Amino acid sequence: MHSRESLARDAVAMGVHAGDLVMVHASVRAVGAVAGGPDQIHLALSDAVGATGSLFMYASCPEHYDQVGTGTLPADVEADLRASLPPFDARTARSQRENGALVELLRTWPGTVANDHVVRFVCRGPHAAAIFGTQPWDYAYGHGSALARLASFRGRILLLGSDHDAVTFLHHAEHVLDAPGKIVVRYQVPVFEAGHRIWRWVEEFDTGERAHPHWPDRFFARLVGGFLQQTGNSGGRIGDASAHLLDAGALLDFVLPVMKAVATDAAAADHHLPRR
Repeated sequence: MHSRESLARDAVAMGVHAGDLVMVHASVRAVGAVAGGPDQIHLALSDAVGATGSLFMYASCPEHYDQVGTGTLPADVEADLRASLPPFDARTARSQRENGALVELLRTWPGTVANDHVVRFVCRGPHAAAIFGTQPWDYAYGHGSALARLASFRGRILLLGSDHDAVTFLHHAEHVLDAPGKIVVRYQVPVFEAGHRIWRWVEEFDTGERAHPHWPDRFFARLVGGFLQQTGNSGGRIGDASAHLLDAGALLDFVLPVMKAVATDAAAADHHLPRR
């Protein structure tokens, strides 16, 4: 049985420091049984970064809020959603279920704040005000976004029993990548404005399928694997979970030239990256 204290010690042993800004991807199940329940996981990580550090996670939005207008929904479903989907409220909307239980536990914990966008992140700690200072509406993973600030603030990414294909930060790399052929998607989000529900268009590079037609299956996992291999990062354990701690800026520097090469020639993935 793990405890808040033992998990915090594990995180410190992994290299988490007081004052760090840490983006967390976690599987509660992988961590194992914890005395006091799964909230103790994010509390332990908060203990590891201390009062001067912050936890950061990707919450996104509930189902349907990023699908209307994409042309992927049956006409009757889209009509029903246009008639009845409530305005998106970043303060109260549940996290996307695919992102795991821990982000919703963090989102609803006192003191956690979120940016006002369906591309929604949550942060608890002194970095929150700066990381959410401004929010681009279109291309919300790109320049000027919370993910851009994660890199500029020398943030780190903790993979805690998480699938390496689910590293949201790599959508930032896709957005800032200078390469032709990237796939743009547009959708509409219901928002509350001047006392009325209105539909507002959002534009981004495709984060749902693939941002470029040359991306191979599990491209993000292979990029992370290549980075871990290059940096000799064998990881460790927090609780029962296999864990890796990555520097966001260094990861960005590694993946951008690989992405550019693969965008030019799909076969380049096999030259640059391990297979997974």
